[in-house]
Amino acid sequence: MPLRPVLGALGAAAAAVLTLSTPATAAPDANLTIDQTARLSADGTVTVYGTYRCFDANGLVFVGAAISQDPSATRYGIGGTRAVCDGAYHRWHNSGTVTPNRLTPGPARVEAALVELRSHSGLPLPDVHAARHRDVVLVAD
Repeated sequence: MPLRPVLGALGAAAAAVLTLSTPATAAPDANLTIDQTARLSADGTVTVYGTYRCFDANGLVFVGAAISQDPSATRYGIGGTRAVCDGAYHRWHNSGTVTPNRLTPGPARVEAALVELRSHSGLPLPDVHAARHRDVVLVAD
């Protein structure tokens, strides 16, 4: 299976994890940021950006993100980016396509999580290294 569909599925899983986890589960040495501007293309492709840093991961780690816009409570998962946990700061960006006209330029809210999938009794379970949310400006391309 190609890596891109796997990461997209993991990004959707991260969006679900965001609703189930709290910052108290985050690793104390991990860091995750979300840039204040996100991009929206005419075809509905949304791209969000930020930075991350993590250490000592044993499993697959990725940054997953979701976006929402008032008045809708709907969160749209926007992909997953594979993360390298080497203690250095790295840039990340996730892109995903939302049905056109569901999002418009203007204020929006992005949620992101730095998630490691660890094997527990053969079952991969999420371990949240960091989770953040930020009000952003969605800018048309």
